[in-house]
Amino acid sequence: MYKLFLKIATRYLLKNKLYSFINIFGLAIGIASFVLIMIYIKNERSYDKFEGSENVYRAYMDYLVGDTFEAGDAMTYNASGPSLKQEFPEVLDYVRFYYFEKVTFVLGDNIFEQPMGSLADASYFNIFKYPLLKGTKETVLKDPNTVVLSETLARKLFGSEDPFQKTVSAFWDGTEVVLTVTGVMPDPPQNIHFKNNFLISFNTENTWGIFNEHQLKPNWNMNNYYTYIKTASNTNAAQLRQKIIDSDIEEDTEERHNIEPIEDIHLYSNKPYEVEANGSITRIKFLSAIAFIILILSWLNYINLSTTKSLERAKETGIRKVSGAQRPELMMQSLVESILLNMVAIVIALVLTLVLLPLYNNYTGKNLSLEWADIESFLPIFGFILFGMVLAGLYPAIVLSSYSPAKALKGKIKTSTGGLNVRKGLIVAQFLATIILLVGTIVVTKQINFLQNQPIGTNLNQIIALHGEVVSKEVDSLVISKYNVLESELENLSFVKNVAIAQTYPGDSFDNLSSSRGVTLPNGDVDNNNVFYSYHVRPDYFNLVGIEFLAGHTFIPTAAKNYNQVVVNEAFLRLHNITSVNEILGKNLKFWGNSDWQVTGIIKDYHHFGSKRAVLPMIIRNQYDVYNLLIKLDDTAISESGFTNSINQIEKKWNEIFPRSSFNYTFLDKKFQAQYNDDKAFGIAFQVFTLLAILIASLGLFGLTSYTVVQRKKEIGVRKVNGASVAGIMKLLNQDFVKWIALAFIIAVPISLYAMNKWLEGFAYKTNISWWVFALAGIVALAIALLTVSWQSFKAAMANPVESLKEE
Repeated sequence: MYKLFLKIATRYLLKNKLYSFINIFGLAIGIASFVLIMIYIKNERSYDKFEGSENVYRAYMDYLVGDTFEAGDAMTYNASGPSLKQEFPEVLDYVRFYYFEKVTFVLGDNIFEQPMGSLADASYFNIFKYPLLKGTKETVLKDPNTVVLSETLARKLFGSEDPFQKTVSAFWDGTEVVLTVTGVMPDPPQNIHFKNNFLISFNTENTWGIFNEHQLKPNWNMNNYYTYIKTASNTNAAQLRQKIIDSDIEEDTEERHNIEPIEDIHLYSNKPYEVEANGSITRIKFLSAIAFIILILSWLNYINLSTTKSLERAKETGIRKVSGAQRPELMMQSLVESILLNMVAIVIALVLTLVLLPLYNNYTGKNLSLEWADIESFLPIFGFILFGMVLAGLYPAIVLSSYSPAKALKGKIKTSTGGLNVRKGLIVAQFLATIILLVGTIVVTKQINFLQNQPIGTNLNQIIALHGEVVSKEVDSLVISKYNVLESELENLSFVKNVAIAQTYPGDSFDNLSSSRGVTLPNGDVDNNNVFYSYHVRPDYFNLVGIEFLAGHTFIPTAAKNYNQVVVNEAFLRLHNITSVNEILGKNLKFWGNSDWQVTGIIKDYHHFGSKRAVLPMIIRNQYDVYNLLIKLDDTAISESGFTNSINQIEKKWNEIFPRSSFNYTFLDKKFQAQYNDDKAFGIAFQVFTLLAILIASLGLFGLTSYTVVQRKKEIGVRKVNGASVAGIMKLLNQDFVKWIALAFIIAVPISLYAMNKWLEGFAYKTNISWWVFALAGIVALAIALLTVSWQSFKAAMANPVESLKEE
């Protein structure tokens, strides 16, 4: 029997090619879009899932702001881990990381800069259950001056040789340490927030000269460490969190420790000093909503078209019933057709997914895949699709099998009021979703353009940051002296406009900013409640990056080498309610051990981290340490013909002065704009999937209009014979759709307004949602509907009425 059902279903779908195409194409697009989005969401939600991860938490700091504590740095103190283990029996172990943005490894004449690695306690592999290819987990990080390399880094350093127990030099901040390779681990997976390419034993702090004496034992002086704890499996996390908050282990009433599950960090945490830019649960929720909207739209199309098409099959149903077919058999026949059509759509959708996945990866910046090994984890997704597929086929099956055989054979089956209302409701639902997505697309695009076009208070065009690691064993004073020589040499190049040295620059990471609390203002007031951020630069920095002075000037060279000069920004003044620059200009601040720092200037606010964050209260210090060498190039250096030559000349000068070193450069404007990459990718995804949703809704409307015109062919013929104009008939056929879209618009406005306001809450600076956004979305939706419907209406209005009436 089922074989016969399948045969009849196949013949029917092949016979009704337009109906089959619209349904299959719409369902394939909907399913492919759903699967692509779900692949991305599954990857985002898979972060930091490993054996025992449900018992691992990251400690972080809360700071007292006014009368309440607010989430502060993602970093803690080197005493945090030992203290948490000692004070709370629920804490079984801890691991601390001292993070390196990059370290330069030297092996013979080979010099490699390797980003992302850490000092780590020996307990690392006890807490993070990642595999180890060489070495013993319990001992690889036990002794000082030992290192575990990623597989790729080991191959880069040692080639095909076995790296085990071999030595390699590591340089950071100009200081060398010789490390013994005690282990090799696989490359870090992409779905973890802390991607260590190498792990140096924590005890190496004691032998590496980059650490101050007070850092070499547990203390509460510098919160430069990431701390993770492992708890007992039966621990009540909420109770432990409250105990830690209440404990005051750091003995400071203005800050406290807190914890968060490691599995929540990627989507829920956005603190200063995060290891990497995390994802966003808000973005995930929006993409999830889009995925389900598109899939449900494709199902609504199928339901609408199938129930409308069922009127044409009324006589077939009547004959089957008269011949003895029972209602369950008729329902099964309809369900078989539905399942066959959906299965074809699923196959096409999977092919589309595999074809489009590389392009999708380019937009998302991910390396997502759909492989047989992942099928098991995708079973819930496919299960939902199959469930929806059966559910979508059930309603048309019920409608088709419910027709009276007597009425069906006499041709008196007409659309019932209930059935008509259902179809109206489905169309309203489709355009409700379409209008909401259109509003979302407009607002997301408007917000991203707003962020990118916001004045950032600097001019980063044609500036490169040059920072390599000098691996020769020279004292700091000699390296600084050579940097000064290099600075002079570069200024003499014809295409170089200006050169300066700075610890960091706009668009750089939080890692290169210092944060602190406790500043004494010139009037004697002490602020211990607020966090300020600082970094040091040389005097030419402000002019090079185009930061304007509100009052005062840059640092003044002094014969006594007095570098205790600072510049503050407007946000610093606002934070401390300083209304006149004269209250602070030329006067002294005290911080960091009560040193006196003279304020030589006040700069206008600039965005160090883009317009997504509020402007930070900033203190910029005068200091001659060596960090990034910033070079402002002229127009001739940026041209296609001159760029490569200019970089080559800069590299040549660098290598002449620092023959044993690494060399790299970054364009500041590109790095600054990279902060918006995730938002731009989200905006593109929103636009693409909105277009697909519109396409699906339009296909359904096109098909529905086609069958509506067929059903009303006699009525149109009569009206034309009685003098109705083409415009009048088109108005007759179009007016109902206009009413339904108007209703969808009225419902969509408050829903989309609420949803987009929630999304905008994640931005410190945001665009306004003007009335025209909704008007434009409504007009676009109406235009799409009218264009879709009008072609069919026009053909019906132009048809010869004799052809439709003679059939009667």
